[in-house]
Amino acid sequence: MAKKPKDTKATATPAQGASGQDGAQKPPGRLKQFGMVVRVVHRQSPRTIPIAVGIFLAVLALAVVGGIVFGGWLYWGPLGFGVAFLAGFFYFTRATQRLQYQMLDGQLGAATAVLDNMRGDWTNEPGVNANRQMDVVHRAVGRPGVVLVGEGDPARLKGLIAAEKKKVARVASNTPIYDLQVGHGESQVPIARLQRRLVRLPRNLDKGEVAELRYRLKALPGGMQMPKGPMPKGVRMPKGPKAPGGGGR
Repeated sequence: MAKKPKDTKATATPAQGASGQDGAQKPPGRLKQFGMVVRVVHRQSPRTIPIAVGIFLAVLALAVVGGIVFGGWLYWGPLGFGVAFLAGFFYFTRATQRLQYQMLDGQLGAATAVLDNMRGDWTNEPGVNANRQMDVVHRAVGRPGVVLVGEGDPARLKGLIAAEKKKVARVASNTPIYDLQVGHGESQVPIARLQRRLVRLPRNLDKGEVAELRYRLKALPGGMQMPKGPMPKGVRMPKGPKAPGGGGR
């Protein structure tokens, strides 16, 4: 009698079991991601977690007092625990967001990190215009229209933004185009308020018009390849290839 072939699943190597069949490493689960966030927050701001726990205990104590005074533990207990958890978690998430903005502030690529996390019908194309000094313009498209977001020196950004406006107007002449600069100078927007500023812009387009706008913008030449996440300060744009016929004297 011929022997049955062994189950190929049982012969998988430990590396395949940990990484999956294609060898790609699996992304961490939600609990592991939350644990990573907690460790970062505790390292950067040691008081955040104790304050969140204190809020949880304070609200829970109020619920206990309410149960003692008014009775009805079956009502006050679950309600107090749920409200206490939400209050502590709300403070923790807001503190985490503030800490994230503090870490991003002043780093090249901070604006595109915020734009990539915009909720709703928003898309972001980073680095559509830039110069060798690493002044960069990003182009976000959403219900308000086109929003050009600049990072870098305010004086140099004016020319970059103006040039990008002309490019966008060639393919979307009737579309509202907004521009702003990220920073702490006059008429600039701090990175912590960038998302709020974009959300408050008027909704000039419907979903169909936004989709058509994105299609039109595909005709524009692509920008520089921005790396994922913020870049360290002091980095300069590498020199591009020389134009033909531009030999030296």
